[in-house]
Amino acid sequence: MTYHPKSEFMAVMIQRGFLADCTDYQGLDEALSKGVTPAYIGFDATAKSLHVGSLIQIMMLRWLQKTGHKPITLMGGGTTKVGDPSFRADERPLLTETQINDNITGIKRVFESYISYDAGPTGALMLNNAEWLENLNYLDFLRDIGRHFSVNRMLSFESVKSRIDREQSLSFLEFNYMILQAYDFLELNRRYGCVFQMGGSDQWGNIVNGIDLTRRVLDHEIFGLTSQLLTTSDGKKMGKSLNGAIWLNADMLSPYEFWQFWRNTTDADTGRFLKLYTELPIDECDRLGALAGSEINDAKIILANEATTLLHGKMAAQTAESTSREVFEKGGMGDELPTFKLSTQDIGDGISIVQLLIKSGLVTTGKEAKRLISEDGAKLNDAPLTDAGLVLKVADLKSPIKLSKGKKKHAVIHLL
Repeated sequence: MTYHPKSEFMAVMIQRGFLADCTDYQGLDEALSKGVTPAYIGFDATAKSLHVGSLIQIMMLRWLQKTGHKPITLMGGGTTKVGDPSFRADERPLLTETQINDNITGIKRVFESYISYDAGPTGALMLNNAEWLENLNYLDFLRDIGRHFSVNRMLSFESVKSRIDREQSLSFLEFNYMILQAYDFLELNRRYGCVFQMGGSDQWGNIVNGIDLTRRVLDHEIFGLTSQLLTTSDGKKMGKSLNGAIWLNADMLSPYEFWQFWRNTTDADTGRFLKLYTELPIDECDRLGALAGSEINDAKIILANEATTLLHGKMAAQTAESTSREVFEKGGMGDELPTFKLSTQDIGDGISIVQLLIKSGLVTTGKEAKRLISEDGAKLNDAPLTDAGLVLKVADLKSPIKLSKGKKKHAVIHLL
């Protein structure tokens, strides 16, 4: 990146490694330099929580507010009913309105940890595109908005082209998604003076459509800025782990497990993630990322503490770190380990160790559990678990037991 920004926000985006592309670097930079600038990111409500893969966009909104501008979090109450086809191999399952509203309620809790929804000039807005999408008249929309879109151009966007090139079906419903998202940008500019949209690099085509539509309809100059779609240094998609999504809501993933996710960052990713997911000074991120040998583990603990503090609070981060030390250094149970309760009815005449491994979430199938045991990867109360046929009675569970998968995944099971 050779552009030298004037605005603090653009400087942060470039220096900390957020920025992938921008529709007009100088134009956006000048707009940001003039005063409080509203910008938005849209989030479709496809689950009750966002996961770590969305955290880079949330951090962009946080930095936007910290540098004196106004974030808009747009909930896709309308567009979720259609589903974004960008770079997907198949159509998203359609959700009911009740499911969408429940998901929005869950997602809202995450944003409140990162940005402030106060009444000040930089106070964030929480909006829902159902506000303007649900009451559209179809014929009027086709005439007034649809005429500005070229099907040929829409088919040329990589997010759609890749699906068609693989000869995978793209429904008319999905094809309309990019028109609706473009219309979101138009309405946000018209109603709230929103000047630019941010999103992952997979949203480039949708963002450009919105800019073009707003220019044609309102003759307003607006901008787009995208972030990298992050993968870890070993090629894994950010936001996923071997055991599923790394959710941001505490009721879907405990603060301890969230902390542990960051603690398990690879050496090569530590410096980069410190810049993206914490607010530590860049020089300090570089210093920590350059540590070698066992010292890099200290940097990973700092990363885990900083990232967990932002989402769950300082106390949760401190508790997670102390639990980790107790589990790994002292072989203890740890108060914050994932805990699963069983009734005597659940156990009956006995419950197999394979079933317990599945119920604890450490494995997903009996076959995986047996393989874990045969490969000496499982422990019961910190002792090697070697008998895949072991059956535990109610008496065996009168005191809590700890199950472990390798060195880093643990769960506690006890009776109700």
